Amino acid sequence: MIDLTPETLALSSRGLVVKYGGHAMTDPEERRAVLADVRELAAQGTPPVLVHGGGPAIAAELAAAGIASRFERGLRVTTPETLHVVERALTLLGKRLAGELGDAVALTGRDARLLIAERIDPALGEVGTVREVHAALLQLLLGAGLVPVVGCLAVDHEGLPLNVNADDAAAAVAAALSLPCVFLTNVPGVLDDVREAASRIASLSRTQVAERIADGRIAGGMIPKVEAALAALERGAPAAVIADGRVAGELTRVAHGTAGTRLLP
Repeated sequence: MIDLTPETLALSSRGLVVKYGGHAMTDPEERRAVLADVRELAAQGTPPVLVHGGGPAIAAELAAAGIASRFERGLRVTTPETLHVVERALTLLGKRLAGELGDAVALTGRDARLLIAERIDPALGEVGTVREVHAALLQLLLGAGLVPVVGCLAVDHEGLPLNVNADDAAAAVAAALSLPCVFLTNVPGVLDDVREAASRIASLSRTQVAERIADGRIAGGMIPKVEAALAALERGAPAAVIADGRVAGELTRVAHGTAGTRLLP
């Protein structure tokens, strides 16, 4: 077992939350390789929970329905009409991921009120931030040897559906289960220069994140990722790393501290 230190991410028998970004799973061959790594975690005694987004799949479904996509601060503005399409896309994608993983169950946060959220801002529409996680359901599935595959929908306290950012959902799940979280995306980590993949930053503190958001070096969809990673740490996750979800073996490299960007509290 790899000890949890400031330099490494612990992969233990307790488990690991893996957030799989929609943009990281568009290539079928790359997706199968990464899912094989997730499957290997379970085989080696590290039960994984897979929380997934679905940006490209959602965008394609919305375009087919003639609905324009609009974002504010990296979050999708979601009307009731948009939400219906989002749910369909995420549900189908979750079933596909669960099928490719094997011993897995596809859920969204609507199932058994797995994720309960509160609306963020009227300007964003039906978008929430996760406040509660039905952790016992996830623990039940893990105890049965099944990988929970969680799509990023939630319900409010009245049971009405809300779109939630997958990074936020993964952070909430990791905190509720007190597990490390790896955010897999379509870049090697946080980059010092977004045009240069080799400029990956090994670690960032909260202060450094704030400075880079202020000067524009962290922008767009990376903002909710770093904020979710820091939120996961604040809420009780023992570690949080942003890494590349397009290459096989990335989770092992993250565990040894040779890949991804580790967020520091």
